[in-house]
Parts: sequence; structure tokens; C-alpha cells
Amino acid sequence: MEPLHYGTKDMKSIGRTLAAPEWKGFTGVALATSRHQLASGWDIPASNGAARSLGHERPRPLQGPASPQRKPVTACPQLPLPVRSWALKRFVSAMADDQERDLQRFLENVDEITSLIQEMNSDDPFIQQKAVLDSEKKLLLMEREQEEDGCRTTLNKTMISPPQTPENADEMSPDAFLASVEKDAKERAKRRRENRVLADALKEKGNEAFVRGDYETAIFFYSEGLGKLKDMKVLYTNRAQAFIKLGDYQKALVDCDWALKCDENCTKAYFHMGKAHLALKNYSKAKECYQKIGEISPKLKTQVKEHLNQVTLREKADLQEKEAQESLDSGKNTAVTTKNLLETLSKPGQTPLFYAGGIEILTEMMADCTERTLFRTYGGFSTISDHEVIRRCLFLTGKDAVEEVLCVSVLKLWKEVCVDNEENQRMLVTHPDMARLLPSFMTSRILVIQQQSLDLLLQLTQTENGRIQVIKHLDMTQLCEALLSFLAFSDKKANTAIGILTDLALEERFQVWFQTNLPDVLPALTGALKREPKITSPSALCQCIALLGNISAEPTARKHMIAHEEFGNACLDLLVKCEEDMDLFREITYTLLGLIMNLCLEITFLSEMWVVKMSRKCLSLLNSKDGGILTRAAGVLSRTLSSSQTIVEEALTAGVVKKMIKFLRMGGQTASRYAIKILAICTNSCHAAREEVVRLDKKFDLLMLLLASEDEILAGNAALCLGNCMEVPSAAPSLLKTDIVRVLLKLAGSDSKETGVQLNAGIALGKLCTAEPRFAAQLRELHGIQVLNSTMKHLNDS
Repeated sequence: MEPLHYGTKDMKSIGRTLAAPEWKGFTGVALATSRHQLASGWDIPASNGAARSLGHERPRPLQGPASPQRKPVTACPQLPLPVRSWALKRFVSAMADDQERDLQRFLENVDEITSLIQEMNSDDPFIQQKAVLDSEKKLLLMEREQEEDGCRTTLNKTMISPPQTPENADEMSPDAFLASVEKDAKERAKRRRENRVLADALKEKGNEAFVRGDYETAIFFYSEGLGKLKDMKVLYTNRAQAFIKLGDYQKALVDCDWALKCDENCTKAYFHMGKAHLALKNYSKAKECYQKIGEISPKLKTQVKEHLNQVTLREKADLQEKEAQESLDSGKNTAVTTKNLLETLSKPGQTPLFYAGGIEILTEMMADCTERTLFRTYGGFSTISDHEVIRRCLFLTGKDAVEEVLCVSVLKLWKEVCVDNEENQRMLVTHPDMARLLPSFMTSRILVIQQQSLDLLLQLTQTENGRIQVIKHLDMTQLCEALLSFLAFSDKKANTAIGILTDLALEERFQVWFQTNLPDVLPALTGALKREPKITSPSALCQCIALLGNISAEPTARKHMIAHEEFGNACLDLLVKCEEDMDLFREITYTLLGLIMNLCLEITFLSEMWVVKMSRKCLSLLNSKDGGILTRAAGVLSRTLSSSQTIVEEALTAGVVKKMIKFLRMGGQTASRYAIKILAICTNSCHAAREEVVRLDKKFDLLMLLLASEDEILAGNAALCLGNCMEVPSAAPSLLKTDIVRVLLKLAGSDSKETGVQLNAGIALGKLCTAEPRFAAQLRELHGIQVLNSTMKHLNDS
């Protein structure tokens, strides 16, 4: 190990430190001396009462002047042996305790001095300057401690004559000092590893207690772990979370501060600190904590946004509550009536009709934000949801007329109290019963309850925060199934239900949930596709299919859909039904083709029979006069034709080449992409297709135009199609008067992101030169051989 270097000034600082009171008694021994080495070798006197060292000779007094602070030892009167033995035991015990305290203080000072020396030898001038300032502060602190220690009675721990402190502490060898520091560092590193193992074990025990809801026990284990390792930030954040659960927010804040001292970028500490400040109504500080999380970790911006929104809403609710209370205190009639009605409704033992009447009157009072807030602050939600009679009626499956009236009254009340009051929405949605109660109302056999529950859900999902609360707290599988069940209606209820589902699907939290739970929801989604389009609302069904199309853009979702065989069959069957009346179901057909196109991206996972049936159906749709349906039908074929030679032959028989040439002449980037890909597939596998392309595009005007396109996919497939057509006799000579060699050479030598473009252009050049030798001469003149060699080498390397 290379010794650390330090200057004269540094050595003087070390010397002043070693001269401090707590270092006395240790000078001249290795600084890393272990605890058992420092313990004195005292033994209990033998029968004659004489003191002796354990296995050592009695140490001789050190020569030199006595310390000016030490008083001469006076002779003690002889005491009886039992008394002397007892006194000696007490003396040894006191000495050991004092040694332990001195040793701990000594080791702490060693840590600080070692760190300061390393910083003084840093190459960074800023770190060196900081180390000098820190050393001066440390010396001033130790001088103050020395002054305080001057009036403290100390215990002389030497056996006979204590070793004297050297008058000049600089006499200690630097090499000896550094060696002792290194030894001490290794021992402390070993102890730290052992303590970390113990702290981790205690953390796990604390976590188990936390999961059980035993927060006091969790705090105990986290505290024990911190006793082993004081700079373990996760123990501070976990204990802070437990304190928050117990409502001890101040202690949670203290623990978060300690966690930040361990790691100033600890996002968990800021998160729990934000929650504690929010509970204490320190709204500005709570916002600062969450904003700090966003600065530290931008990837958490969605969660940060949600929590900032939560703080804003809580602050707004707090203001509303203050204003509502002031209105009540001033004696406002509607406010007082609201409070009195809630007190009346809380009375037990009345009939359902009594409560239904009271709730209807209360609903009429909910016309203002003040009354809606008072409903919350005076326990309106618990009064309704936890009332024995009302609760029984809400959960009854078969309801009589009176119970039905009561349920409808409750749903209307909940809807009114949630208007423009997001805190009321939160309290309603987070009630434990709502997760299953609302979906059950939506699937009720009683139409009026269905309608009122749908209206309530629509009110809850009007705002972003409301939608997030619904996704977080309601049973989304049951809710999706309930919303999809409204497709059975042909009126606006179906549009409302699917509209709600579409709005929920726009939220990122819903998309994450959907990807995870898609297998559970797929049966209900498949059922939606099996709906008879003539019975259900066409616009609602179209909106539902569009939702599925958006979801199928994700590869994982597509694979789940394809794995559910009934889903693919339902798509095919619905397409057949829609073809019966294309004018009526045009939108459904167009949207459904978009979904099918996405599914065909995973062509290798689709059954061959399904692909053949779907291709045939799309070939028939190519006779449609609707441009959108024509384009999407061609899009499906561009992804299915390559999977079956049978389909290619059927497509040629149906005149697909002529139709695709017509597509290309009409223009349009999307349609042209699909058309040229179909032509490339057909000419690649069938000579008849090549001949037909040559016949319909005699001078290859269309293909030449596509080769010059900036769209790499268009250019690449055009090059493939042209190369295939060069196998037709007399096709190549028709290009002699064009600059085809230069165009293909430019594509072959381009730095296209699609390597297929370069490869297809190179193959087309090869076939062109083989079919017509005069093109080979042009290629040599343009140094094309070198370009092609360079291109092929690049493709092989990549």
C-alpha cells in the first residue's frame, strides 16, 4: 500500500488532535489497538492481597517529569481483605466502562482524521480547501471539549505508574500512524459487513410485520436494524412509512431527513415526506417533495403528476370545507337543512320508504358546492353506505318496489354530491363496497337501476382524476364486462357505456392494467364481436372495435388475442355479416379491417385455415367502391399472401395484379405501399404475375417512378418487383433508353436504414445485366462493380 502524503501543516493538525484529552493514555500504542488489547491485566488479589499482572512482570515507572495535572498518590490506610477485594472489583468495573467510552470516541476521531488526510492529498483544490476548513473546525471543537473535561474527575487506568504523554505528539511515525489506520479500517469494514447482514435480516422481519399491519412491531425491527447500521436509508424510509400508517407524521419527517442524509437523491424519502406534509396540510412543502422526485427521476413523471394533482385537490377540498363550515355557522338555510337531514337519516329502525323520502329531499339540497361539501364533512357517505337498512337494500339481489325506490334514490344522491366535487368522488369510489357494488348495479335486471348506475359512472369519469380513481379502486374486470353488456341495447345507453370505456382506455394506468389482465377480459371482448350488428348500436359497436384496434397495436396484446382462437373467428364472422349490407355497416367494416391488419402482423401465429378464409374475404372486398375499405383490404392481403402459394394463385385468378396497378396509378402513399408489396409477393413466386406486370407497365413507368421515391419501403419493393420482371424475355431491352442503371446503383450504394432496399437494388442490377449485356457495360463505366462489392461487404458485416 502506497503511504498517503501530507505536509507539515497537516502533521501539526494531527499532532494537536492527538494531544486532545480523549487521546491521553493511548499515545505510543497502535491507533487500531483492539478492545481486548487495551484492557488492563488486573487480577483479583491472592490471599495475601498483593496485586499482580496476568502472566507479566509488574511494569516499571516511566522516567521523566510527572504530568502537572496529576496529584501525588497518598498512602491509603490498610483495610480488611474482604473490603479491599470488593473495592478492587468496583474499581476494575468502573475502569472497563470508562475504557469502552474512550475507545469509541477514539475510533470515531480516527475515522475523521483518516478522511481528512485523504481529502488533503486530493488532486482537486476544492476538496483540499474543504478538508483544511473541516480540520480547523474539528480542532476548535476538541479544544472546547478539553476545556469542559478540565473540571471532570477522571479515573487513572494505569496499573502502577501511567505512561506519560510525549511532550511533542509529532514524534509519532507517519508510517506507524498510517499502518494503524489501515488495520483499523479493515477491522471496521469487517464489522460493517457483519452488521449489514444483521440489519438486512431485521429489515425483512420488519417488512413481514408491516404486511401484516403490525406497524408497531415493524417500527421495532427497523429501529433494531438501525442500531446495527445507522446509514441504511431503506430502514429510515420503511420506518417513516410505518409512522405514517400510525399517523405519527412528525417522526416520519425526521426519518425521511435521515434517509436524505444517507442519500440526497432518495426518491422514496421525498415520497414519504410528501405524504407526511400532505397529512399535516403543509401543501407547498408536499408539492416541493413531489417536484423534487420529478427532477431526480424523470421516468416517474406520471406518478409525480398524480401526486401533485392529489395535493392540489386536497388543498381545494380543505378550502371548500372551511367555506362550508362558515356558511353553516352563519345559519344559511340550506346548510342547516343539510346537516339536520343527515342527522335524521342516521336514525335506525325506520322503514326503507322513510329513508328513500329523506334521501330524495337531501338530493334536492345538493345544488351548491357548500351543501355537497357539508354532506362529506358531516359523514354523509358513511350515513348512507353503512346504515343497516339502506345497506341491506343496496345488496339485495331481488328487490321489491320499495327497495328499488330506495336504491334509485341513493344512486341519484351519489351522482349529485359528485358534481364538480372531486373530493366527494374520491371518497365515494374509495369506499370498500363500491368496488363490487357499482358493477353489480350496472348488470341489474332492473332497467332504472342500470340507467342510474351508468349515469353515476359517467359523472365519475368526467375528469382525469375521477378516471384514475375509478381505475385504481374499482374491480376493472367486472366493470369492463358490465360496460360491454350495454351493447345489447340499441339506444344511447350503449354509446354512453362504450364511450366511458374508451375514455378509461386513454389513461396510461388503464393501459398497463389492460396489458396485464387482457386474458381475463378477452371472453367479454369476444362476446362483443359476436353481437348481431343489426340489433346493437352500430356506432357503439364501431367504437368498441376501434378500442380493440388501439389495444392490438401492442405486440403482447396481439399475441393474447391470436392465442384466443374464438377472438379471430369472431372477427371473421363479423366481417361476413357486415358484407351483407355494406352501406349500413361501412364504418364497422372499415374499423374491423384495421383490427385484422394488426392481427396479421403476427402472421406466423395465425392458423393457415384462418389466413386463407380472411384472404378470400379481402379479395372479394377489392370489388368495393369505397376507397377506405379497398385500401385496408389490400393492407390485409399484403400481410397474408406470402404465407400461402394457394392464396397467391387465387389472387392472380381474381385479377389482383391489374387492381394493384390501378392502385399505383391513382397514387396515395398508404395504398401504394400495400399495392407494390402485393405485386412484389406475386412476381416473386409466379411467372404469370411477372408477365402481367410487364404487359400492363410496358416501359416500367410506374416502377421507375417508385424507385425514385423517398419512401424506402416503396423503393425497395419496387426494386424487388423490377428484378423479378427481368426474368421475362424482352423486358430488359425496353429500359435501354432510361437511366435505370444509375437509379439502381444509387439505391444499392445508399445508406438506407432498410438494408432490404440495398439488397433488392443490387439483385435487380444483377438480373438486368444478365438479361441485357449492354447494361453491364454501363455498370462498368459508372464503376458499379466496386460499389456493389462495397455494398455487399457492408451488408455481410451488418
